[in-house]
Amino acid sequence: MTVRVMLISPAAVAAHEARFGDDGPLDAAALRRTRAAGPLPAAGRVLTAPSPRCRETAAVLGADAAGDEPALRDLDAGRWRGRELMELGASEPEALAAWLTDPDAAPHGGESVRDVIARAGEWLDGLEDGRVLAVAAPAAIRAAVVHGLALPAQSFWRLDVQPLSVTELTGRGGRWNLRCGVPLAREHDGTPGDRAHPTSPAGTQSS
Repeated sequence: MTVRVMLISPAAVAAHEARFGDDGPLDAAALRRTRAAGPLPAAGRVLTAPSPRCRETAAVLGADAAGDEPALRDLDAGRWRGRELMELGASEPEALAAWLTDPDAAPHGGESVRDVIARAGEWLDGLEDGRVLAVAAPAAIRAAVVHGLALPAQSFWRLDVQPLSVTELTGRGGRWNLRCGVPLAREHDGTPGDRAHPTSPAGTQSS
């Protein structure tokens, strides 16, 4: 037997700036795009990260009974939570540069990138055989891919997880295969999935 893990990224909301840890509820446009996506793949276990955006995405997709999984939450940005990336680039350029290049850096006082990789990896390796579906923060999905494929921690910043897409990891015993970037969209009516948004550093959210 193997474990098949399907990680679904939540819908994105309209934004002019990327903000760290701004993981609030879906807006009207994001709700419409989520309703147009689906159906969810079948799974024995359905989970969601404990954030408004992930919970609402799961509920709208028909998984309103999904259980909370804290390991799939967003990166804890500490005192940077809610602040804009451009603002930090102007006020704390050295700290931001360190965070964007060093997976052990946590100048905001929250989690480092390596911390997120460790918690996502521990969750992934602890799964029992079967099919698991989870709506997860994009940062947690990136971390799971880095861990599952044994990539360098610096690869975390090189991965882009599109809204309402499925990232699939299949394997067991620490050996994983990856299938990524599959749109969660109805093929029979040609409805596209959530529109792509500009790439933001992991740990920031569109708001």
